[in-house]
Amino acid sequence: MNKTYFSFFAMLLFFVSSINAQDDLLDELDKETQPQTKFELPAFKAMKIGNLQSTKIADKGDFYLYVSHRFGTLQDGLTTFFGFDNANTKIQLVYGFWEGVQLSVARESLRQTYSSSLKVRLARQSDNMPFNLVAYGTANVDTQLNKNQFPALKFGDRMSYATQLLVSRRVSDKFSFLLAPSYIRQNLQNLNLTGANNHNQFAMGVGGRLKVSKRMSINMDYAYNFNRDSNSLFNDPLTIGVDIETGGHVFQLLFSNAQSTNEPGFLSNAEGDWGDGHIFFGFNIVRVF
Repeated sequence: MNKTYFSFFAMLLFFVSSINAQDDLLDELDKETQPQTKFELPAFKAMKIGNLQSTKIADKGDFYLYVSHRFGTLQDGLTTFFGFDNANTKIQLVYGFWEGVQLSVARESLRQTYSSSLKVRLARQSDNMPFNLVAYGTANVDTQLNKNQFPALKFGDRMSYATQLLVSRRVSDKFSFLLAPSYIRQNLQNLNLTGANNHNQFAMGVGGRLKVSKRMSINMDYAYNFNRDSNSLFNDPLTIGVDIETGGHVFQLLFSNAQSTNEPGFLSNAEGDWGDGHIFFGFNIVRVF
């Protein structure tokens, strides 16, 4: 009798173990056959559309050299050789420390401005997600300010900041667009230029890229500043340009009514006017190592 019970329980244990093993095998097969998330190609080839940031982020371990050059206004004609005598140059170093996270440092000759920035990917466009989402923030130090101009000048007065949420979508192989709600903080303002104290500002940036050939696209970006005073001498920035891909380089030629390439600079202080020809020719050169 004991042998019969023992045999019965042994068979029962073997049967249960077989069922569990089959369930585990089916679970593994289900995992293998589940479709993987398919991500879209990047919406933009360069980290900037023109002046406005794009949703492209350096891959982990990639090092970028970004050179931005903005000549003086074309309005001066031959007097400054169409602005070539009054150039603004920015050199930026960008590194992808982690996947979806990049840090950068830069120096712009206009106002002798040093800046740092952080760019973080929040989501990528895929078959499950309709948009790319990226958070961007930058801090700038204007070292050209001095106490001869502003006797009560403090270090904090030199600072300006910008924060953006970048939302883009690759609509097709040829067209991508971007929205960029932005917050700008300027600690010091010249009321003769801004018209009123307006330290905290909000802007909405929009941009797009239209691919016209295998290695060329037409780009445009614009930002509307909601807090600009009616007496301000500055305008909303509009930039139109062309991207040219050449191997490891992306070469961007552009025209803009803003000479600064830093976000607080062009979002708040675009000094040019497309209507009267007060625009700046420039280029961005991007090299990845």
